[in-house]
Amino acid sequence: MNESKVTEQQKKKHHNQFYTQVNRKASRKIEARRKKKSIWFVIGMFGMVGWSVVIPTLIGIAIGVWIDTHIPSPYSWTLMLLCIGLFIGCLTAWYWVKQESDR
Repeated sequence: MNESKVTEQQKKKHHNQFYTQVNRKASRKIEARRKKKSIWFVIGMFGMVGWSVVIPTLIGIAIGVWIDTHIPSPYSWTLMLLCIGLFIGCLTAWYWVKQESDR
């Protein structure tokens, strides 16, 4: 009778260890799936960052070209507004990436 009690206790102990191990692995797997970013998400992020930089830069170039053709000036407004547009675009892209990484 003593032997059957020991084996029952060993079975319960083994069952509890197995149950704990399965729960730990399942929770890790669920957490990994929740945090995983799909390829479409990554491509979308690249697109959003790219357009965030390109649009203000192109707007700055367009305004600069217009100013340079209509108002005589010793300075290149196209170059200045290109740099300003690029700066604004980089700030916007940084904002979007920071916001996504905080999630």
